[in-house]
Amino acid sequence: MKLSLGPLLYYWPRQSVLDFYAEIADSPVDIVHLGETVCSRRHELRLDDWIEVAAVLADAGKEAVLSSQSLIESESDLKTLRRVVGQQRFRVEANDMAAVRLLAEAGRRDWIAGPTLNVFNPHTLGLLVEAGASRWVVAPEMSGAALAEVRSTLPAPIETEIFAYGRLPLAHSARCFTARHYNLQKDGCEFRCLGIADGLVLRTREGEPFLTLNGVQTQSAKVHTLLGDLPALAGRAEVLRISPQGAHTRGIIEHFRATLDGRQTPAEALAASSAHMPAAPCNGFWHGRPGVEQFVPA
Repeated sequence: MKLSLGPLLYYWPRQSVLDFYAEIADSPVDIVHLGETVCSRRHELRLDDWIEVAAVLADAGKEAVLSSQSLIESESDLKTLRRVVGQQRFRVEANDMAAVRLLAEAGRRDWIAGPTLNVFNPHTLGLLVEAGASRWVVAPEMSGAALAEVRSTLPAPIETEIFAYGRLPLAHSARCFTARHYNLQKDGCEFRCLGIADGLVLRTREGEPFLTLNGVQTQSAKVHTLLGDLPALAGRAEVLRISPQGAHTRGIIEHFRATLDGRQTPAEALAASSAHMPAAPCNGFWHGRPGVEQFVPA
């Protein structure tokens, strides 16, 4: 089973991003997704920079993928998307139906259907396969049982990738909640999310972590992890996705790799990874339960 590193969902300083991917080039991850998927105002790295990083990772033996923006809001966003689709060296992850249409019209048969396409049934997945998708990323809310049902009725073969680690990307909005937090308008946000490594945690009146604000994206407060559930993932996916976090991403990757290679048990890996996690774990969605729960089967 392959390990995939999802696109960076946070806004880090340019040098921090470059240093991060330099470390990833020497990590036991097989696939690396690159590009800005959350907010077009984040431009520490431009598309040409992402392509350069992709080339470095490809030279290091990784499969580099360019991920498209999840919420297209302007002609400039479309212009960037057309450039992503137009380049031929790297595969593209489509996170919006505009990307799907452009990829299909270009005749590309190697693209990836991203998690924000929200595919929950074999009919929709079949349409994406017809349009040229060769891999799909399961929506994080989908349970293992539902995934098994979809895979059992697929009209055509396609690789499956599961979101296996990271704060759950729950929603996107035209509004920027980070700007709102600082009493700023979206267009005058002052780039306040720059350097917030793992987003802003939103708490209830009782002080309990509830959600995480990441610009126009809302995430879970807890960290979704399927490290303890890896045996149940066998036969249900070919790729496991790990989402980057502010620190210890490589350590998390190594725990997954060690468990898949049989050098750690899932329980040992889950316990050891707690020191590398920015918040408490959860896995409820995978078990068909509220996502906030950390469920341990009897």
